[in-house]
Amino acid sequence: MIEPSAEQRAIGRRVAESRATVPVLELSAELRGGAELTTASLVRACALALREHPHVNSAYRDGRFERYSRVNVGVVVAEGERYLVPTVFDADGKSVAELGEEITRLSRDALAGALSAGAFSAATFTVWDAARHGLASAAIPIVAPQAAALAVGTRALTLSCDHRILYGAPAAAFLGAVSSALARSGS
Repeated sequence: MIEPSAEQRAIGRRVAESRATVPVLELSAELRGGAELTTASLVRACALALREHPHVNSAYRDGRFERYSRVNVGVVVAEGERYLVPTVFDADGKSVAELGEEITRLSRDALAGALSAGAFSAATFTVWDAARHGLASAAIPIVAPQAAALAVGTRALTLSCDHRILYGAPAAAFLGAVSSALARSGS
């Protein structure tokens, strides 16, 4: 038998709790255009769409909806058996270049164990660039109490939503906004 690491146990608990307590709605849309996207352009597109659709930048807590005033995007960093989600704070106020530098630093430092616990907290939305792993499409569990999380493959974006907060039409509108922002950025 192999004993899971503390990280693996924590991830397992959070995913099991999320799947057991959050009614998930998943929607997918094909990526437009053919240009290669970057994690930074993806985070920027999501941040802009979250500003345009503030109900997606929210949480379900104690039977109520809480809208976040800040757009803090958790970025999945996956390498081997490691799966970490450091936070890009105030992502909506940063350029693609600034986001690229920050995501590179956060990823490197997260994998090296050089980030404090605060760097992994306060995300209001989570993004996984699954295309970096060669996946055409993927889905990601919601990090409760966040309203949604987005996985992007080489061909499709898949939004996982807390159906208590987001219904089909508003979730589809958000996906469209992300897709449009990616298209505008040249991705």
